[in-house]
Amino acid sequence: MATTADIKNGLCIKHNDKLFQVIEFQHVKPGKGPAFVRTKIRQIESGKVLDHTFSAGHKIEIVRIENREYQYLYEEADSFVFMNNETFEQVNIPRTMVEKPLFLQEGMICNILYHAEEEMPLVVELPMYIISEVTYTEPGVKGDTATNSSKPATIATGAEVKVPLFIGNGEVIKIDTRTGTYVERVKN
Repeated sequence: MATTADIKNGLCIKHNDKLFQVIEFQHVKPGKGPAFVRTKIRQIESGKVLDHTFSAGHKIEIVRIENREYQYLYEEADSFVFMNNETFEQVNIPRTMVEKPLFLQEGMICNILYHAEEEMPLVVELPMYIISEVTYTEPGVKGDTATNSSKPATIATGAEVKVPLFIGNGEVIKIDTRTGTYVERVKN
């Protein structure tokens, strides 16, 4: 079993019967008292970030996680079907494992984190950015550009994002999937 000396960024550990990934850590050796490791860890299933302090030499259980690329195919009842591009094996992933399902596009390449020992999918990570067409948005009022204002727009996947007033129907835009925000207009 590993100890706190083995902690590094990106390491997956089992803590309180849940899987966590170390985001950042700091070994602290105060002048008085025992050393400890201050960490910032993210729960893999929910995405919650916690601050946790381990005493030096504390035993930790390392979990092997694999990051595999899959292509999104289609939606089926309450799950999504993904295909491994190397083996062409298809897997059904429950809706709850996809953080922002409204940004899924057919043919999109996604990363699925797998618990390597149990061969169990844990979470689906979408690409950082997607490019989609605006299917509907209200027209912007001419001259209403004094402030950095925005308006709602529906994109081809059905998701609604805030866009600047100059974006119109049929335009192609780039969206940050982590925050669900407009990034830029894409030139054809």
